[in-house]
Order: sequence, then structure tokens, then C-alpha cells
Amino acid sequence: MKRILFVLIAIALPLFAADSPRTYVSFEGASPSTVTLGKSAEVELHFKVKEGFHVNSNQPKSELLIPTTLKLEPPTDLAAGSITYPPGKDLSFPFDPSEKLNVYSDDFTVTAKMSATKTASPGNFTVHGQLRYQACSDNACYPPKSVPVQFDLQVVNHAKRAHDTTPQNPHIK
Repeated sequence: MKRILFVLIAIALPLFAADSPRTYVSFEGASPSTVTLGKSAEVELHFKVKEGFHVNSNQPKSELLIPTTLKLEPPTDLAAGSITYPPGKDLSFPFDPSEKLNVYSDDFTVTAKMSATKTASPGNFTVHGQLRYQACSDNACYPPKSVPVQFDLQVVNHAKRAHDTTPQNPHIK
């Protein structure tokens, strides 16, 4: 009996997997970012949830739900500071219309504060990481997944200033 049940499950699993996409969230890129030695800068990371799905926000309303979290692994001489998540939307779903869940759907942006040590070498650095999430449809929730994140961060000696056209000497016109 156990062998028959095992065979049925083994046959059924690929069928269920075929109905659900492999990824529910995609990383759409990051805002171009520059950080000055010894300072910090904010980087906006853009994500898109596949149509027909939602993911739990970073602060779901129940401890039983898995929050969306971003983990960054910066190279030496760079550091990831605070990460700011957008507020989720309170939505109800057919499986329990009386309860509202705090979720992300469509597009959402996470902001990460990045800093460079004073001893970092100026140049372009690649930051890697991953966004962990649990996706759900209107009918079911799926096991947690992660989507890889990668963006470039330029480290410069001094902050770039806007060009001032006001003469410094009153005798210059």
C-alpha cells in the first residue's frame, strides 16, 4: 500500500509543478548608485511579482506567514546597512474572505543603504544577494523561494557636485 501511494505521489508531483511557474518574483534591476568613500548611499532594488500571484510583505500579519526578506553580500570594503521595505497592501482572498493579508503584488521596491569604508579603492563593485519570499495564488501558497539579486555600485573619492555657474570673483562676468 505504501509503495502504491509513493508511486501516485511521484507521478502527481510533476503535474502540480507544471501548473505553477518556477519563479514568482523577478529582479528588475537597481537604480544607478554612487557612494563616496566613508559615506553611505541608498540603492533602490526593483522587483516584479508574476501576474496572478502575491507574496507576503516584510511584515505579514501572522507569525505563521513567511516574510519577504532581502539579504545582501557586499564585497570587502563595502557594507550593507538598513533595508527599507515598502508597506504591503491589505487584501483578502477567496480562501478566507474575512481575513486580510499584508502582501506585495505587481511591482515593489526595496531600498538598501550601502556604505564604503574610507580605505576602499574607488571603482565599480558588484553586490550580490537574494530576495527570499513565499508566493501564493488565490488558491494555494507555495514553498519559499529565493531570487538572485546583483547590482553595481560605483565608489568615488568625492561627492559629485552640481556645476555652479555663479562666478566666484565679482570681477569675472
